Amino acid sequence: MRAKKGVDKMANHDQIDYLSPDKPLEDPELDRLGYSNFAEHLADSICKMAPLEGFVISVYGSWGSGKSTLINFIKYYLNQLPEDEQPIIVHFNPWWFSGQEDLTIHFFGQLQAELGKEKWITDPDKLKHLIAEFSDLLSKTPEPTINILARVINKFTKTHKSVSEFKDKIAKTLREQQKKILVIIDDIDRLTADEIRQLFRVIKSVADFPNVIYLLAFDKRVVINALEKTQDIPGAGEEYLEKIVQTPFELPIPDKNSLRSLLFEKLNLILTDTPEELFDKRYWLNVYFQGIDHFITTPRDVIRLTNTLNVTYPAVKGEVNSVDFIAIETLRVFCPIAYHMIGENEEEFTRHNKRDGFIDSKIEGLKKFHNSWIETVQDKDRESVKRLLTAIFPRVGSAWGGSNYGWDWESTWRRQLRVCSHDAFPMYFRLNLPEGSISYTEMKALLALADDPVAFANKLLELANQKRPDGTTRVRQFFEKLEDYTAEDVPEEAIPKILKVFFDIGDELLCPEDRDEMPFGNSIRIIRISRQLLLRFDENERYNILNKSMSEGRAISMIVHEVSVQRQGLDKHKEGEVGSGADEILINSDHLDLLEKIALEKVVEAAQNGTLLNISDLVYVLYWWNKFDKIEDIRHWVQEVITDDDVLAMFLEKFLSKGYKGYSDGYTEAYYRLDPRVLELFLDLSQIIDRARKIAYDEGITENQRNALKQFIKEYEILEGGEDPNDSWVRSKWKMD
Repeated sequence: MRAKKGVDKMANHDQIDYLSPDKPLEDPELDRLGYSNFAEHLADSICKMAPLEGFVISVYGSWGSGKSTLINFIKYYLNQLPEDEQPIIVHFNPWWFSGQEDLTIHFFGQLQAELGKEKWITDPDKLKHLIAEFSDLLSKTPEPTINILARVINKFTKTHKSVSEFKDKIAKTLREQQKKILVIIDDIDRLTADEIRQLFRVIKSVADFPNVIYLLAFDKRVVINALEKTQDIPGAGEEYLEKIVQTPFELPIPDKNSLRSLLFEKLNLILTDTPEELFDKRYWLNVYFQGIDHFITTPRDVIRLTNTLNVTYPAVKGEVNSVDFIAIETLRVFCPIAYHMIGENEEEFTRHNKRDGFIDSKIEGLKKFHNSWIETVQDKDRESVKRLLTAIFPRVGSAWGGSNYGWDWESTWRRQLRVCSHDAFPMYFRLNLPEGSISYTEMKALLALADDPVAFANKLLELANQKRPDGTTRVRQFFEKLEDYTAEDVPEEAIPKILKVFFDIGDELLCPEDRDEMPFGNSIRIIRISRQLLLRFDENERYNILNKSMSEGRAISMIVHEVSVQRQGLDKHKEGEVGSGADEILINSDHLDLLEKIALEKVVEAAQNGTLLNISDLVYVLYWWNKFDKIEDIRHWVQEVITDDDVLAMFLEKFLSKGYKGYSDGYTEAYYRLDPRVLELFLDLSQIIDRARKIAYDEGITENQRNALKQFIKEYEILEGGEDPNDSWVRSKWKMD
């Protein structure tokens, strides 16, 4: 295949245009897959048969393999015979009546309509009447098991006698006809399991009508599974099928080369006017046989892929590498999990994998990420997806044993508009989900990582560093979506591992940009999720999970938030308040006392080893610590840590908050707050004010620390002047520097 300005001589549009709609062929002249010869021979056999007591032929084939096309070819060849040699054809498609009333009525209605208008039928009115009566009797019998007539004999002797009488009369009438009757039933595998059983009940009851041949087309596995449910006995469905079908045929498997030719010709039309430099033939053949070819197994696969490309490719023609685009769209159609993972995780797929001659230091994390999500791909597709991704993404190839490429390849990939180029990548996903969204398939892939705490933790940290257009992080959206999956989709055995991650790295997920106006941040989201997951266990197991995860965890802020919320809920319950989850206590008071002891030990240990200052919500933790009458310990710790000027700047920064003031014209103005009175509980303000004035002009501190120092000084001086910095009139006189 090649990109070109004109249409290749082989790619005659009239010949392959039938691929655009998903409908079967009717003219054997258009056959490209070798079905016409088989259809011609089967049509010839049907005409030469002399079925004295009826005959059932079946054609087995998977969905989309071309069964309906074969049926059309058989009808075509039958219609080419002299009229007196042609059978009377009754074509019944049960799928047209799926979801409606009894299929028995529709089947016999179709039989009546076709036979009643045939000039070759002797006394058609009589035959129509007999069929109508027979249909009415069958539709009134009780819901059958596989052996319908046996049940009727045992339970409804009178009805059975009537059925038998009418059946004998119909058989006698059909035996007198000059022509054979061919009843074609297609699309059986599109029915529900109940409808399939109902249809085969009808077929079994009329299969032995003389002079009648039945041609059935369906996916054998689907029908056997439906029939098997009737008796719940392994093998019963296939055994029952064998009793009905006298001659089964497997639909000829399309020749792989024919399918490729069909696909390539259709692609030639789609790629018309594609610049030659964006379609390298050698690269195309490599990519195609590495992974695309695996998904092209039926004519319908060709249709699905080319129809998709007909819609998506024109909008990006000349802006993407056409080979890569076909590969990406193949994944969109046949493996959406992989498609969405690529679209939402650019950093794990694009760019090179060698820096300064050495393999990227992140390669181990990259391997773990790709090895985790690829397990969510179906077994039958997994290796082909891996080969395809290795072919188009060098960075992925390095994770799975491919070649390693350095930074010098970046310019080549940009020039060729390859999907592995950071600059070209967005063009391939114009029709993807909104930027920063987490799709259903990505959620499933992320949940699949929950069984591996290290991989799960790394992925959450990565999401916390990915910004969405509204400024929030992707980890916030993950938490919000996760609440929809806590009831069933998270396996119980994975819940302790998830809680372990929350209380180990949770502090690193408390992103300030994820707070809303309430304020409602990721700490509350994590607590809500934890609660929903823990409620799936009894109280003792909840406590055991929390005890273990908190004891082993290092996310002090998250641990303190958890026990604090649990204490509030328990207090509300004691006071008789209900609602907001307070009416269902997660853990009892004794267990909560033990968890608070763990949290307190964590805080004290962090104070002693010098890490407490670095936790996320230090102010919240300090106030919680004070609830245990530890103010002297807290003040002692604060006094020790702030002796260093740099640490004092860091400490004051923890108390800085940012707000926004709105005006009637829509303008908003940002301002900082650092009320010194909040600090008075923990230290003597008079002992630090002079140091703060000095440190505020130190070039070694960060901008945010300088803002904290200046705001502390400003509000301290307002208080010293006898005014209240919380007064709106006072605040209106100063703005954020």
